[in-house]
Amino acid sequence: MTTTDPAAGATDGTAGLPDAPALGAMALPAGTYEGTAVVITGGGTGLGRAIATEFARLGASIVVASRRPEHLAAAEAAMAALDAPVLTVTCDIREPEQIAAAFDAAEARFGLPAVLVNNAAANFPVPAEDMSPNAWRTVVDITLNGTYFCAREFARRHLAAGTPGSIINVGASYAWTGGPGFAHSAAAKAGVKNMVETLAVEWGPYGIQVNGLVPGLFPHEDMTADIQGNLARTEDKDSCQPALRVGRPRELGWAATFLASPYARFISGHTLVVDGANWQRRSLTNPPVVTVRDQMGRGPFEP
Repeated sequence: MTTTDPAAGATDGTAGLPDAPALGAMALPAGTYEGTAVVITGGGTGLGRAIATEFARLGASIVVASRRPEHLAAAEAAMAALDAPVLTVTCDIREPEQIAAAFDAAEARFGLPAVLVNNAAANFPVPAEDMSPNAWRTVVDITLNGTYFCAREFARRHLAAGTPGSIINVGASYAWTGGPGFAHSAAAKAGVKNMVETLAVEWGPYGIQVNGLVPGLFPHEDMTADIQGNLARTEDKDSCQPALRVGRPRELGWAATFLASPYARFISGHTLVVDGANWQRRSLTNPPVVTVRDQMGRGPFEP
């Protein structure tokens, strides 16, 4: 019988989940998305770009929507490296008119997109008592309202055309558990998860599937400085995961391409968590409580 030494991280005789196949491997048949346009909000950096990459490897034409020119440039460079057709459009997803214009541009270039990945979101750690009203509104507006506005625009076009489609909303596991330090984002992501379940039922009769995709810990170079700072305070990120490793961004891309593929047509209203079971972990005994302020290195609250 193996025993656990918390100070040592991994236990004797344990190896965790096997590593992912190599970068460039494909989980679906080559050409699965040939002739298909895929819109990915926030697809120029980080996990959004990882998702865009896997769709592109399978033959998709990629449409990346973002507010930031540098993110659009990064998307163009990444897709050019794969010889993938790509269109980048400037779009603030808080503005329905800009979303409509982005879909107009996508449709003019590639035809009506068959897949929408709602990846764009806003997030930063802050104790709830320190959060400004503007911070709350901004995160909820981008993460929840923006996701709905994009889904609505996509669905309305397919309803009018009488064609099927697939929507993937990128969520977060604290939609179920709550997220100390992330009250704004956790509340918004809970709404996004509920939206998956509601819209799947409403739009299923018209051939539109709606699913959620929740990433675990996937370190990447585009993480914000505050999130990188939080990770830096974790001594060994691998040993803190039940899988004894963190995720590889391509693994999230493979999950997304499967959910939107012809092989997952009967999956709708489901949120798939890709985190090596990390969000479900529990300890036999609870560690001492450390306040969010202490975890973030903040002093006592001052009004």
